Order: sequence, then structure tokens, then C-alpha cells
Amino acid sequence: MRRGNQSSVSEFILLGLPIQPEQQGIFFTLFLAMYLTTVLGNLLIILLIRLDSRLHTPMYFFLCHLAFSDISLSSVTIPKMLSNMQTQHLSIPYEGCISQVYFFLHFETIDNFLIGVMAYDRYVAICHPLHYMIIMREELCDLLVAGCWFFSFIHALLYTLLLSRLSFCADNTIPHFFCDLSELLKLSCSDTSLNGLLIFTEGAALTLLPLIAILGSYIFIAFTVLRVPSTKKICKVLSTCGSHLFLVFLYYGTLAIIYFFPSSNNSQVKDIIASVMYTEVTPMLNPFIYSLRNRDMKLALGMLWKRGVILTK
Repeated sequence: MRRGNQSSVSEFILLGLPIQPEQQGIFFTLFLAMYLTTVLGNLLIILLIRLDSRLHTPMYFFLCHLAFSDISLSSVTIPKMLSNMQTQHLSIPYEGCISQVYFFLHFETIDNFLIGVMAYDRYVAICHPLHYMIIMREELCDLLVAGCWFFSFIHALLYTLLLSRLSFCADNTIPHFFCDLSELLKLSCSDTSLNGLLIFTEGAALTLLPLIAILGSYIFIAFTVLRVPSTKKICKVLSTCGSHLFLVFLYYGTLAIIYFFPSSNNSQVKDIIASVMYTEVTPMLNPFIYSLRNRDMKLALGMLWKRGVILTK
């Protein structure tokens, strides 16, 4: 991936979270608990969907892939961060850093695409309920998910290949807890204009397209509900879309805070906090959002619990 004479840097130093040394133990315990909750919670969602035939629907098919992507996204960065906090061995090899950039971009983009696909699924369910199973047939669902994975792969690969062509000459210190693409571009002693152009064009497009799909879907849903307004219909829509709406606000709210409310004084700290939201908080909350606000998931969890109790007797 890299020519031997292209860079004199063989490793990078991750400075980690901006916390005091005496607070390392507290934060290590906190982030370890959050990571385990993320992994176990999303694995539980995947298990429930696989075991309960009532959840073999398009919405839960997309949710299953989102849960797997969330586990993967957290696992790209958090274990290395926890290891650094515990051992104080802050270095990461050049190849490991480039790989981390690739997988972070890959799974972050999949999350973005899947949230957009789930919004379209809710639009069809609310606006075309009689034709839902015809429109959201198995072939289309497979195609949508395959498209999410394929375009995320191409997106991450393109960024990674351009990154691997850059030279890193002297400074190898990254003021972050993982190999963040923007921080690596700042460290490079090569011309990064092509990388910046790609972020401004292709990266912005891949972020805006799912957002447009989400906004369009919910605008049509709102028109459908308000056309013949009734308390029962509004409650049903909120029950159907509430979990996804909360996820959308959480995901894009973080983006809005970063890009639309900039702060020159603590921009570095804010970027790190936003990254924690992406990699740890949002993936951890997704299982709670979908299990606590969703009747079908509660029923599936109850059936799994009863099955476990019966088997232990």
C-alpha cells in the first residue's frame, strides 16, 4: 500500500482523550462498560431478529445490518483506545493507522446509508401500506443493503488509496484517540489538495444524499398524516417511526453541532467529543432506542427470556 521511500514515518502516536492522568482509570472503566454494552446490545438485536420469525420484515432486516455495522464501527477504534489508556503504549504502526482509517470510513458510511434506507422503508410503510410487501420485496431489500455495502467499500477505498500516496516527514503525533483522516491530512508534508477536493465533493454528496432521502421521506409521511388528521393515526405513525426519528436526530444532530456551530477555542476537543458520539454513544444507544420503544422487539425479548427460563429448568 505504501512505497518505502515515500514516508519516513513508520508509526504514529495517538494522544488519546484530553483527560488528566488521574482520571484515566475512571474513563477506562466508563468506556469499557459502554463498549461492552454496545457489543452485547447490538448482538442481542441481531439474535432476536434471527430467532423470531415475526421480525423477518424489511425494517428489521435493515436494523440487523445497522446493528452489525455499529458493532464493527465501535470495534475499529474503541479497543485500541482502551489499550492505550491501560498500557500507555500510544503508538500505532503506519499500516495499522491506514487500515483504521479505511474501516472507520467504511462502517461510518454504511451507517449513514442504512439510516437513509430505513427512512425510505418507513415512507413506503406509511404512505403505501397496501403495497408495502410488493414494493419492499426481498430482492429490493437485498439490493439496497448490497448497495450500501458496495458504495461504502468504494468510498473508503478511494479515500484510503489517496491517503496512502501522501508523505509524512517529521511530526507523527495525532491529537486524537484514533487515526482521524483530517488529522492525518494536517500532518502530511505532501500536497493534500486532491484529498480535500474529494472530501468536499464526493464526501459531501454521500452525506447529503441519505439526508435528502430522510427529509423527503418524512415530508411525504407528514403530508399523508395531515391529509386526514386523527389522533389514532398520529400515534400509529409515531410508534412506527419514533425509533428511527430519534436515531436520525442523534446522528445528524452531532454533525450539525460540529459543522454549523464551529468554535475556534475548543474545536479539537469538540471534534473528539463528536467522534466519541459516532463510535461509542450512538451505537450503544441504538439497542435501547429500538428495544424500549418497539413493541415487536419487546415481545421477541420476552419470548427469548421465557425460552431461556424453560431450558434452565
